[in-house]
Amino acid sequence: MAELQFPVSRVDRLLREGQFANRLSSATPVFLTGILEYLMANILDLAGKEACINHRVRISPEHVQRALINNENLRRLFQPSAFSQPAASPPAPKKK
Repeated sequence: MAELQFPVSRVDRLLREGQFANRLSSATPVFLTGILEYLMANILDLAGKEACINHRVRISPEHVQRALINNENLRRLFQPSAFSQPAASPPAPKKK
């Protein structure tokens, strides 16, 4: 099986263009790329097992969807409300 490799430079560029933070550590895109590779490998592994269960040799979008639905952790991660909560705002500076 071929190992997935996401381009760190592209993740870095997308993070900087997206204005997600004023400053980014140089380790941030490397760390995020590792997380994306790990997640995709697990999702594709589960989708491949779904395809085998259905006697198929190719993974279809339906297999990916079933893999996400059948796995409790992935289902919670990808549910619509997982990212809809606003981030907590930092405390207001104290007046002197």
